[in-house]
Amino acid sequence: MNLRRLKYFVKIVDIGSMTQAADVLHIAQPALSQQLVTLEAEMQQQLVIRTKRGVTPTEAGKVLYAHAQLILRQCEQALSDVTSSSHALCGNVSVGLAPGTAASSLSVPLLRRVRELHPGITLYLNENFGTTLSELIMNGRMDMAVLYGGREIHGLSFTPLLREQLYLVSAAPALAGREQIALAEVAELELLLPRTYNVMRRLVDEAFLRIDRQPQVIAEVESATTLATAVAERFASTILPESAARGLQAHQAVHLSRIVEPQIEAPLTLCLSGHLPLSVPGQAVKTILLELIAQMRGTLSSAQG
Repeated sequence: MNLRRLKYFVKIVDIGSMTQAADVLHIAQPALSQQLVTLEAEMQQQLVIRTKRGVTPTEAGKVLYAHAQLILRQCEQALSDVTSSSHALCGNVSVGLAPGTAASSLSVPLLRRVRELHPGITLYLNENFGTTLSELIMNGRMDMAVLYGGREIHGLSFTPLLREQLYLVSAAPALAGREQIALAEVAELELLLPRTYNVMRRLVDEAFLRIDRQPQVIAEVESATTLATAVAERFASTILPESAARGLQAHQAVHLSRIVEPQIEAPLTLCLSGHLPLSVPGQAVKTILLELIAQMRGTLSSAQG
């Protein structure tokens, strides 16, 4: 199978236009069309559907697209590993850090440490929701991610890093000085929480179910800036992992109360592909990431290793 044709095919699907793909690839459109026709002949399948609006992959095309991404990524890793074997580490490494989590506070330390130890490595950091990050890893488009959760998913592996307890974050004067607060009392408060597909929201909802109550969610907010401002202005309270709660407290006049009866814990995990090995630069970044997590573990009073 010709790797160049696979690259062309992936670019055509990514862009959704033969004309634009030809421009990006710096190849004449008739030549690009011929490469696609040749690939379809090799596969003995129609791979894309051509319309006036562009091109879309057929079911066979979608299958080949997924395999092509993995094949091309493995080729890039092979080249990077061979180059790294005799020179200083170099290459691209992508790391996902779930927003609103302990992971997000790792971004700048990770950039600095990688730059200090391996200046030839170019980091790509992506702060997105955990479900999106895990999908990118499964599709071979991201190397690793630090996120909350870790339920077994085919094609992914999860390594436990630490567990954080959840805190009520509020600017209400009546809650000042409260080191702990029972979840039943939290049920009486108006809350700002993320949407139900978010791992943190699921943990909170499950905890409320255990006490046969429901949270009073008056708005669903996933913007860290909006959430911090709304809580500081006493619009409502929120629930966050300890690291995110303390990060908010460092910039806003808010109170933190650890939730008990029951306490809620959020497991932070390292997500990797279950079938695609890390490149040598990726392994180096993973080592640095685990070292930073170990340092963070010592700073969180609720960490349990």
